[in-house]
Amino acid sequence: MLDSPTTKKILITGATGYIGRRLTQRLSEKASFSLRLMVRNQNKVQISITSKVDEIIEGDTFDKDSLKAAMQGVDTAFYLIHSMGAKGDYGHLDRESAENFRNSCIAAGVRRIIYLGGLGVKQTASKHLLSRIETGEILSEESGKIQTIWLRAGVIIGSGSASFEIIRNLCQKLPIMITPRWVRTKTQPIGIEDVLSYLERSIDVEHDGNLIVDIGTEPLNFQMMMKQAAEVMNLRRALIPVPVLSPRLSSYWLILFTPIPYKLASALVGGLKSETVLQNDHAKRFYPEIHPMDFKETVAFAHKELQTNQVLSRWCDSSGQEACDIKDFDDPAGAIYRDVRIIPYNNGERAEDVFRAACGVGGPNGWFKYNVLWRLRGLLDKLAGGYGLNRGRRLHRELRIGDALDFWKVADIKEGKRLLLYAQMKLPGEAWLEFDIQPQQLVQTAHFIPRGLLGRLYWYVVLPFHYFVFPDLAKTVVRSSKDFAITA
Repeated sequence: MLDSPTTKKILITGATGYIGRRLTQRLSEKASFSLRLMVRNQNKVQISITSKVDEIIEGDTFDKDSLKAAMQGVDTAFYLIHSMGAKGDYGHLDRESAENFRNSCIAAGVRRIIYLGGLGVKQTASKHLLSRIETGEILSEESGKIQTIWLRAGVIIGSGSASFEIIRNLCQKLPIMITPRWVRTKTQPIGIEDVLSYLERSIDVEHDGNLIVDIGTEPLNFQMMMKQAAEVMNLRRALIPVPVLSPRLSSYWLILFTPIPYKLASALVGGLKSETVLQNDHAKRFYPEIHPMDFKETVAFAHKELQTNQVLSRWCDSSGQEACDIKDFDDPAGAIYRDVRIIPYNNGERAEDVFRAACGVGGPNGWFKYNVLWRLRGLLDKLAGGYGLNRGRRLHRELRIGDALDFWKVADIKEGKRLLLYAQMKLPGEAWLEFDIQPQQLVQTAHFIPRGLLGRLYWYVVLPFHYFVFPDLAKTVVRSSKDFAITA
């Protein structure tokens, strides 16, 4: 794409995260923008997007050389990244990342930074929200050298968002809910489509100097959101408030009934302990053309996307989550232990259909005959603070690199030939599940690199279960491939 005098070069960081994927999709359809993406792993960018963007740069905000390259010729830079879920002090990492980004923007002559943070005030903010506030402050510090538009949102509702997944799963699974005190704390939710509208409009909004814009709809508490969401889904639900459930107990309660792991649940619950409401009316003043949908409309919109299999991104796409980046997890060559299952197919099955069947495992499609054993492993993983099986999958049959698949992450795909899943369950080592589709046979391999003596013991403890689950998995993939056949 060649830049014209009226085309603005836009940099999107975090382009493979929940917000970033959707913003990239939206802006790629506008002829007035030339898009450059900065990602940690360019393989996670959908093939359908690569042809619509001007350039993809691989790097991160801790690599100043890649930052310098990403900023060249940029008019507006979106900062859509955070370090929550990374190992170490994510608050410190967020501050360092924001400072590096701001300084690189200034050095390259970038006109405007657009940042999406969270609602809240520093005096009562949780650790997670405080880090988001500090990030906004750092990006805004050099107001004489660069302009920053700082959007602040509370609960974001959209198909695949963490907040919507919590609300949807609780409403569908629990007809009666015992609710803690924090469910009555006020917030102002907003739909993902409206968030994207504010982000897009911020490129050209007219304003001198920095601007903080709080965005959201009507004030609601979590209890009210649950009741309204249940109404949209035609469910009757009773909520019984009690004063005894601590945030820690609430987080454990959430991980049992939702796809959210403990670390994220704890951060979300912590953010709901204090009010997150609008502190200014700048959205109405500077974005009068945007009229956000009310909460029920956003839930209905998100629910429809789920039902029609149109989920573009999910909360677990974010590279901030541990191992979500899967950049260094796509080669199991160093595995010490392997479980190999070779299943020939010569009864009319085609390699491309076997590949599609392999890509159809998990989520609502289940894990076949021994699904109960997989679910037990998922429950144990949840109790240990992992993802468990109820993270599911984005779409019923399609997978892309970086997609979550229950407690796996898609580390590599070679169309019609290979599917490699990286294990994100809690275990003493690293594990992969590989489907190698050859012309006349499927080679399914479980790879494992143990961590110390405990890792070796773990392999031999679970080995008896392999004799049940892995042969059945491989055989059923081949057997069901005809159901995935696409006729000419």
